[in-house]
Amino acid sequence: MIVPATQEIDVSDTSPGIADSANPLPDTLRFKAAAPLVDIGANLTHDSFRRDVQAVIERARDAGVGTLIVTGTDLEHAHQALELAARHRGLHATAGVHPHEASQWSATPAQEFAALYREPGIVAVGECGLDFNRNFSSPADQERAFEAQLGLAVEAGLPLFIHERDAGPRMLEMLRSWRDDIADAVIHCFTGERKTLHGYLDLDLHIGLTGWLCDERRGHHLRELLADIPLNRLMVETDCPYLLPRNLPAKAPGRRHEPALLPWIVGEIAHWRGDGEGDICRATTATARRFFRLEDN
Repeated sequence: MIVPATQEIDVSDTSPGIADSANPLPDTLRFKAAAPLVDIGANLTHDSFRRDVQAVIERARDAGVGTLIVTGTDLEHAHQALELAARHRGLHATAGVHPHEASQWSATPAQEFAALYREPGIVAVGECGLDFNRNFSSPADQERAFEAQLGLAVEAGLPLFIHERDAGPRMLEMLRSWRDDIADAVIHCFTGERKTLHGYLDLDLHIGLTGWLCDERRGHHLRELLADIPLNRLMVETDCPYLLPRNLPAKAPGRRHEPALLPWIVGEIAHWRGDGEGDICRATTATARRFFRLEDN
């Protein structure tokens, strides 16, 4: 989860606008993926989804996004994500402590998370990591909580769903020391520069891309990096309700991002890579299913 300082989610806006009441998305935002997609980062426990999460999931399925990884950013939201996954086909959950909340880390949540990682609905440890952009928790607290979650991931044998913003050098240092032990890791919502990207790829990590690359103010540099990411290391995500693509052909109700819009991001990736949308869909889906061990589900 990355909360842009300039983006607000209007949780009260559920009016249908120019669309029908069953589907508030206007026709120009009713996308259909060229092949089935996995959204590896959906914050469906956010309050903005409280009243219509079932409809959001159905719209995602209609758009070809039938598998959703629901992000757990603290203990409360991890339990909520797990409950959603238990109720809805195609949903799975992660569980961790976001770096913004790292100051709350202690032995008690560590024990509770260790128990959560034995639940079959949990497919990754995280969202965890480092965020030196906003420092809602001190860097020292962030590193302490992240180190602890790296250890829990090793014990559980689960992959990591990692948040990193403006902390690439330190993140690389920490991951290098753990790489032989951790099962695997994805840098969710990658926003960094070429040197950092290549550092992650050199560690055989995965890269998650969002609508950040659709943001002309700060994300266009990612377009030049797309060709550097092997397709078997690339996954796609909305990070909804955040990071609504700024170049959508119409306004999204309430300025809220949702999984049904993921095909637009895939189209942008395909365009700037020079690949077919179907190729990106099939490759990222195969990678995500393998990474989260969903092949048999």
